[in-house]
Amino acid sequence: MPDAAFADPRLAPLYDPLDPDRSDLDHYVALVEELGARSVLDVGCGTGTFACLLASRGIEVVGVDPAAASLDVARGKPCAHQVRWVHGDATTLPPLRVDLASMTGNVAQVFVGDDEWAATLDGLARAVRPEGHLVLESRVPERRAWLEWDRERTYDVTELDGVGRVETWTDVTEVAGDVVSFRSTYVLGAARTVLTSESTLRFRTLEQLVGSLDRAGFVVDDVRDAPDRPGREMVLVAHRSTT
Repeated sequence: MPDAAFADPRLAPLYDPLDPDRSDLDHYVALVEELGARSVLDVGCGTGTFACLLASRGIEVVGVDPAAASLDVARGKPCAHQVRWVHGDATTLPPLRVDLASMTGNVAQVFVGDDEWAATLDGLARAVRPEGHLVLESRVPERRAWLEWDRERTYDVTELDGVGRVETWTDVTEVAGDVVSFRSTYVLGAARTVLTSESTLRFRTLEQLVGSLDRAGFVVDDVRDAPDRPGREMVLVAHRSTT
């Protein structure tokens, strides 16, 4: 099940206004252009910002996400009518042959189990044309980003039209090896309605990521730094092998 932050109809519309700076996506737009992709599968597209950004540039886009509430938000954005929206995940895709599949943000890390991750990559191998590309990002485990996910560092207050004052913060609830669980809390409006979203991420090493991609038929061509989080995230660029 997707996290409540994306699946709850009360929270999904808040995702964009609470995180309005999506300049991190500029790097991925540039990668799509660099790799010459004219069709893109946006895996875990959420509220559709990246998908619509690509569509506005004439790219053929399929956006897939398991959270219906997020897709409802996505369908209301400019250029949304140019995107094919799919409610589901990489294992339930219709027949596709895209030039590139992408997993931005934390998408690649939400697949905690090895079987779940392998099934996702197998689904993408079926969707990407031979010699097409897969681009994903994952946090560098050694940086232990979760040490900064506490209320003191993450507490924020935002005024939103139609909602009023929104308080947000994060608390880590469990660290078990390379699997980290955390809770996001939202306090909404004058009524101070409290909503929470539970999340779990897997912090795979570069070696683990490369190995899993290889088993799915992808060859890693490059590992880059994420421009918006230098030293904190690795961006893997791979192509689908024809053998």
